[in-house]
Amino acid sequence: MLPELPTPHASFALLLTLITFAAFATARLRVELICLLLIAVLALGFYLFPLDPPGRLTGLEIAFGGFSHEALIAICCLMILGRGLVMTGALEPAARALGRLWNFNRSLGMLFSLLVCMALSMFVNDTPVLVLTLPILLRLATRAGVPAAQTLMPVNCAILIGGMSTTIGTSTNLLVVSLAADLGVGPIGVFSFTSTVLVAAAIALPYLWLVMPRLLPHVSPDRPVEARRYRAVLHTLRAESLGASLRDVVQRISTGAQVVGAVRGGRSLRYVDDPGLMVQPTDHIEIEGTPEQLRDASEELRAPLAPPEVAALVRSIAVAEREDEQIVEIVLGVESGLIGRSVKDADVADRYGVAVLGIARAEALPFRQRPEPHEEALAVGDVLLLRGTPTRLAAFERGEGALTLQGGMELPRSRKAPLALLIVAAVVALAATRAMPVALAALAGTIAMLATGTLRYDRIGRALSLEVIVLVAASIALGRALVATGAAEWFGSVFAHSLSDVSPFVALAAMMTFATVLTNFISNAAAAGITTPIAVSFANGLGLQAEPFVLAVLFGCNICYVTPMAYQTNLLIMSAAGYRFGDFVRAGLPLALIMITSLAWLLARQYGL
Repeated sequence: MLPELPTPHASFALLLTLITFAAFATARLRVELICLLLIAVLALGFYLFPLDPPGRLTGLEIAFGGFSHEALIAICCLMILGRGLVMTGALEPAARALGRLWNFNRSLGMLFSLLVCMALSMFVNDTPVLVLTLPILLRLATRAGVPAAQTLMPVNCAILIGGMSTTIGTSTNLLVVSLAADLGVGPIGVFSFTSTVLVAAAIALPYLWLVMPRLLPHVSPDRPVEARRYRAVLHTLRAESLGASLRDVVQRISTGAQVVGAVRGGRSLRYVDDPGLMVQPTDHIEIEGTPEQLRDASEELRAPLAPPEVAALVRSIAVAEREDEQIVEIVLGVESGLIGRSVKDADVADRYGVAVLGIARAEALPFRQRPEPHEEALAVGDVLLLRGTPTRLAAFERGEGALTLQGGMELPRSRKAPLALLIVAAVVALAATRAMPVALAALAGTIAMLATGTLRYDRIGRALSLEVIVLVAASIALGRALVATGAAEWFGSVFAHSLSDVSPFVALAAMMTFATVLTNFISNAAAAGITTPIAVSFANGLGLQAEPFVLAVLFGCNICYVTPMAYQTNLLIMSAAGYRFGDFVRAGLPLALIMITSLAWLLARQYGL
């Protein structure tokens, strides 16, 4: 018997879902505007035509409740925690270790990252795993010259696949297993379906590793087309660099910075003339690169870009004045007192308390005519790469009639790095052991970072994304509308009726597809709550075991790769990599089809259907 036609409210919710999906897919309007229009239409519609009988939530609560939902709180707090890890440089050692593998072979580095993240998410909730790895992956992508967009989504999908392989991988898995037990299905053990998921993961891995990155944007949204390159000198090399050749030093730098040569006794020796030149204790290494490349090369070789005494002076000023250090680019004007003088002669460090890290000449001299950068006479239009506190940098700008170029680079608050790691580790532990809900643990971690000064209050805004905030609120509102109006339940009834005469494999694939469609538009918990009873009754109606159909629902609720609102980790990477709605559809839909087909086939074989 065919289900009755949906109610007017359910029809309204279904129609609005289709319109919203089409608006996202066409990308003719900004995501923020689409989300706000969706919320406004829901609010106005349910205000003029209230639900009858009203459920637990009123129409306005359905429309606006997403702004106070725990999922939004969790996502915002997790973005702030991630910002704290970045600002302190807490994950730099791990990034450098993994970066060596990426430097050796970028493809193998990506494969290793996928496997590690997949393994971690089997036992730790997906969201904390991404929070830990996101800053590392962003750093690796930058150093390797790979757009972050080509890295984050494959790793995120690997995390989601790993999370579906055990009952403790996600809270959704526990919910499905609990609902099934209440309906007389089970028991389903922690590792009852792990082997099935791992086989499907092996099938999907080549797509994640080799194909998906090619379907994603090839240009990072905030990456400059061509950054300014500076001449700089690395001082006080560590013992492992001494006695090595310039060629050995070049091989240790993976950041894109170029070794020009060595400075010995005030004379520059070109690398191209003698790559085998042995580095002596009194030598300085002259390099060229962008500000980011210079900083990373300094960290890799553990050699400062300023003389040790100058670096110590700047650091002591920052501690005394309680300000963070920055690296900025400042161009010299015609009124600057530095024109015709060198940095060394002008005594910039003593006068202003800043360090000159590099120089970009307006008109560069031939190599053999150039002295050491700090001894070269400056000219109008030269750009200095300066390190110091905002107050001291502003004083330099005023005193020298210079102009600070747009942008700047904040240096990690490394002294706070251990504390940042401790706070995030505590959040992960609390969430993974389910001692606290993710939202509460993340909020506590955020408060701890702010209270201890690990993250400054004025840096919170940079961590948050308006697009993500309104998208979360809108997706929660739409999901609540589908459930409250009975639209999701009606769609499930139609779906179950249409599968009465199909083969078990097709029935499993269709049930998984239904759960996948729901979970990509409403919450995972709501999708699980709707589809689990349908799956059990459907299996009983066909005279088949209910357990494989329950697992089909569990898998489907974890196949949330097709829309950004499907899972909170999707929203985190959307903000970090600048993904659009269409990127998730284009790259996530093939993966969803691969997982649905392989998992349904494996379930049918495992249970003899």
